[in-house]
Parts: sequence; structure tokens; C-alpha cells
Amino acid sequence: MTTTRLVPVETLHKIVEIATRAPSVHNTQPWRWRGGSQMLELFADPSRQLRETDPDGRNLTLSCGAALHHAQVAAEALGWETQVSRHPDPAQPELLARLVLSPGPPPATAEDTLAALDRRCTDRRRFTAWPVPEERQAHLARLANHWGARAVALTDESERFIAERLVRTAHRVQSADAAAQAEQAAWRHRGVEDGVPADALPGAADLVGAHRNRFEGAGDDTSDPDLEASDGLLVFFDTRDDAAAWLRAGEGLGAMWLAATTGGLALVPLSQVIEVPETRAAFQTEVLGSLAHPLLLVRVGWRSTSRPPPARTPRRPVSEVLELA
Repeated sequence: MTTTRLVPVETLHKIVEIATRAPSVHNTQPWRWRGGSQMLELFADPSRQLRETDPDGRNLTLSCGAALHHAQVAAEALGWETQVSRHPDPAQPELLARLVLSPGPPPATAEDTLAALDRRCTDRRRFTAWPVPEERQAHLARLANHWGARAVALTDESERFIAERLVRTAHRVQSADAAAQAEQAAWRHRGVEDGVPADALPGAADLVGAHRNRFEGAGDDTSDPDLEASDGLLVFFDTRDDAAAWLRAGEGLGAMWLAATTGGLALVPLSQVIEVPETRAAFQTEVLGSLAHPLLLVRVGWRSTSRPPPARTPRRPVSEVLELA
């Protein structure tokens, strides 16, 4: 006869603490957690949704998916297996996932995994000139696919050119949108718990030769550097453009980012091209051949080993995001 083992409150706190280190758009941290004696539930937090640039909640759900990935990996590293039900209650659309926890042996790589989860961050500084091999890009895509997402590396020159052009167009459209710019500004230099602080953004020296990021002003197409042949570009896609696909894509993003971190790579999401309806539609037609919906584009490159890591973006305390039943 087997007995049920309750999950210590300290363990629930630790899993959620690690999960909330996941990336989120503008560091909005749009999640809430509820913990019980043997489970954790993940909820979307609509109060933290970007209404101007993410009216459908795509980026919000992707962000929550990354946190869901981190929670599963953290639980396993701490000696707890997880059984995950995604969207378990249609009457509660904000309830994205329920994790049932049971004791299990931690993997041999547990210590390294926890260290990588702690190191993971968004590094917006310029990449090195070393090329990212196609096999390395394919490996990252396979890891995302293993988590139920759909991702592929864009290695064809014409596809990469189109993708880069659409990223520039989306950046220009959003830069001319006063409401979108005000929303972005509201999440910069916000405080000590969320948002993107100044020291997490590249300085002037780091911007020389770097690709434009969403926190810079817009310029014309000729003012931006061409897509470097050394960069990797990967796209998350799905035949459906709904919350289930977004959540899975977020889990795949978490897996991809963790692998990039352990492998010395930097990953930068390029979500603007999906946020702007016209460039999202063009990407679907011109890059994906109208066969699937684009969900997220990411750029991958080698981190410089001669520079210290960038400043970490802040996180809300666990007490603000975890409710214990």
C-alpha cells in the first residue's frame, strides 16, 4: 500500500521562485500561482497584459508557458515528478495548467540545471561574430519540439532576408504608434520588482554594430545593420493560433533558452514582428507559405566571454505571486 507524500511549503516556494525567473515580455511577469498539498496551479494575470501590443494575450500566454517549463524542470531537479494538465477547466480560461507533484529521484544533472536556471537572462548586447552552426540551431529547435512546441531554424537566405525586413517594418510601425510607445515606456525603469531597468539595456558602446532592439527609436531601413550570417534565426509556429499553442510555444521557448544558456549562446525574442498584424500576416504568407501561424521569432548568437553578464531584471517576491490553499 502506497502512501501519499505532501509537498513541503518550502518546496512549493522554491519551485515558484525558480519558475518566476522565466522570461516575460517587458518583464511583466503576467502569472499567478496557487499551491496545495500536492499540486501547483498556474494562472494568467490579465492585469499585467500589454493591451496595446498584445491584445489577444499571445505574449502573455507565451510568457506563462516559459514559467511552466521552468517549474517542471525545477521540480524535477528538486526531487519531484510532475503530471501536467494544460487548460484543465474550460470554465476558468485563466487557469493555464495544473501540476500534480509526487516524489521522484532528481536527475544527475540537477545541480547544473538549477545553476543554469539561475543564470538565464536576456542579453540584448551585440553577439560575437562566430557563426552559430546550423546543427546547433536544429538542436535548439528539436529541444523545443520535445516540449510540444513547433520550432524550426530559418537557414534559407531568402527567408532570413524576409524575416529581417519584417522585423524592421514592425519596429518602425510600433515606433510610430504613440499608444504602443507609451505602454512600453510604462514598463521601463519601473521599479525594483518588474519592468526593464536601465542597466539591463545595452549601453552606447554595446550598441555599435548591434541589431536594433525594441527599446531604441526607429530609423529607416538603411540605418540598421544587415542580418549577420553568424546569427541564428528560429521561428515558433503552429497550425493553430490559440492559447493552447501559445502555452506550448512558451514551454518550448523555456527549454530552448535554458539550452542556449548552458551552451554559451544568447537568445533575444523578436516578438514585434508577431505583434503587428500586417507583419504577422506577411510572415505567415512569405516565410511559412500560409501553412502555419507564426507565434514568435528569436535571434540566437554567441555571447562574448570577455564581458561580464548583463544586469538581471528584477522579480516580484514569491509572496506576491503564490497563494497557498
